[in-house]
Amino acid sequence: MNHIDLTVLQQLHRWRAQGLHAVLATVVRTWGSSPRPIGAMMALCESGQTVGSVSGGCIEDDLLQRYTRLGEQMDHALGWAQPPRRVTYGVTADEAHRFGLPCGGTLELALEFDPEAGQLQQLIEQLLSGALVRRSVDLGTGGTTLSQTDTPQALDIDAHFLHNVLGPGYRMLLIGAGTLSEYLATMAIFNGFVVTICDPRAEYMASLQIQGVQRTAEMPDDAVTAFRPDLRSCVIALSHDPKLDDLALLEAMQSPAFYVGAIGSRRNAQSRRERMQEHFDVPTETLDRLHSPAGLSIGSKTPAEIAVSIMAQVIAQKNGNLETSH
Repeated sequence: MNHIDLTVLQQLHRWRAQGLHAVLATVVRTWGSSPRPIGAMMALCESGQTVGSVSGGCIEDDLLQRYTRLGEQMDHALGWAQPPRRVTYGVTADEAHRFGLPCGGTLELALEFDPEAGQLQQLIEQLLSGALVRRSVDLGTGGTTLSQTDTPQALDIDAHFLHNVLGPGYRMLLIGAGTLSEYLATMAIFNGFVVTICDPRAEYMASLQIQGVQRTAEMPDDAVTAFRPDLRSCVIALSHDPKLDDLALLEAMQSPAFYVGAIGSRRNAQSRRERMQEHFDVPTETLDRLHSPAGLSIGSKTPAEIAVSIMAQVIAQKNGNLETSH
């Protein structure tokens, strides 16, 4: 689940709690090129306000014309009291061009009318608590059920039900406070990650200026254990101190974290690899999970540039688009 999806649900809840009519649109299928992935969500209010996105803009405009006061009002006799609908955009080349879809692109949306405010609040509370929630929508009646699950799953839809597993959001644990940590944390927050910075060195933590991050002064390996990395987590060692980095990386590499990285030169990376094999008997396949030196090779020299290279590699790994690894 991306950070924007939670924002969509929160705004949708505010509208419904105020008694305003609203529609939740979810991308449920795509064919060919598509501007937004399956599961992307958008909400629109009867007043014409929107949050989120399901395309590059033209489909949003069409939805606004159909379902808000900016257009011709609801174009169906049932008005807002109708069951979910499935609509497809881009079936023909002319329609794809009209709606600004890439060549050959087609997408299908599920539209839910006036989702119940109380259940939206329950869903948001569960997501904010870190739960993984399966939201099931009866496409015949619009009835919705929530159940917690332990396994992330792709969105699934058939003739009768839409099942979408939401949350938890992506998380990042940074080992070592400093300028690079501040730059990287800022970029991660901008990309929807919840960031924790760990450093047991009081003087380093005291100089940390960034807001909006969680902080811990635990020893890094204990911090990794407490962090409980999952499939939506990444752990990155930035301290340059083997006493802090090594044990934390050992814990992280044995977790389900989708990305584990450490900064340093290639020589330092090789020395770390040899230490871990010699002193901890770490298998080669485990060490191969470690991105070190962390970051894509873009010739970065400054802390800001290094942060860009690391964040780009993290995002590529998250999106399954990382062709090479260290």
